[in-house]
Amino acid sequence: MIGLGLTLIPLLTGWKFAVGFSGFLAVGVLLGIAGASFAVALPLASAWYPPEYQGLAMGIAGAGNTGTLLATLFAPRLANAFGWHSVFGIATIPVAVVWVAFFLMAKDAPAPKRVKRWREYAELFHESDTAWFCFLYSLTFGGFVGLASYLPVFFHDQYGLSKVQAGDSTTIVVLFGSFLRPAGGVLADKIGGYRMLVGLLGGIAVLLGAVTSLPPFPAALFALVLAMAMLGMGNGSVFQLVPQRFPTRVGIITGIVGAAGGFGGFLLPALLGTVKDRTGSFALGFAILSVAAFGGMAALVLLGRVWRRTWTPESASRAGLRKLVRTAAR
Repeated sequence: MIGLGLTLIPLLTGWKFAVGFSGFLAVGVLLGIAGASFAVALPLASAWYPPEYQGLAMGIAGAGNTGTLLATLFAPRLANAFGWHSVFGIATIPVAVVWVAFFLMAKDAPAPKRVKRWREYAELFHESDTAWFCFLYSLTFGGFVGLASYLPVFFHDQYGLSKVQAGDSTTIVVLFGSFLRPAGGVLADKIGGYRMLVGLLGGIAVLLGAVTSLPPFPAALFALVLAMAMLGMGNGSVFQLVPQRFPTRVGIITGIVGAAGGFGGFLLPALLGTVKDRTGSFALGFAILSVAAFGGMAALVLLGRVWRRTWTPESASRAGLRKLVRTAAR
């Protein structure tokens, strides 16, 4: 509720007060603070569902990033018609509507409520799997959000598309990543988030590696559509895994991992923009992303050996770590 209210502040600021680049940066900072409400929404939704449905539940909850699709589709057109200041003012309308709806309809799960202490958060940070899940989600969700922000620039500068055309192309790419996130959660529930993530990160590495060659626009668009679809599915897969590893601390760990994903989305456009400025080409930036995805896949393969020994048979089975279940049965 507070996060949605905070979202109105940067929109109103951009509408009435932000003038010039410094004002735009201030709006960005305020939007980043408001965006942290995502880390609150995930545990709020997670608490309503048992571990075997976490992938689907988190996939549907996380599909709220379809708001990016609406922004890339409508914002350039509204800006052409009314100016960028008016875009911020118009955006306050749907946010205010959702704010009211959330106030009237949302509620906490009926499970016993307990105030989390800072010591509990500190304990999680001492566990290496917390860092690994943060890293994985910064790749999937951070990659999705970061690319959604950066692709209009890429399409406009690299292929000479108009701003509206670049926005439309980004909308096509984002569409697949947003709507396939629940599908990723469902598949992760069925075959295990571990198996899903290994395959998805490998596919993402190959596809982003193909974009490194800066192929003709249709080929680049096709590769990015598939890559974003896999990133969206990877988001649901990560949150299928998290409750298996931390079944009694889902609320805390979900918030931490969600925040890490948002931070990754913040860093990615800055990284890609800096690399482009330094090299004069988009190629190296996509190469870095490809290597990062491959690194995530390799890390998962190594982690799987540890998780098979340390996770409970039930959690390992739901995660797709079948060998642990067979070993325990002998």
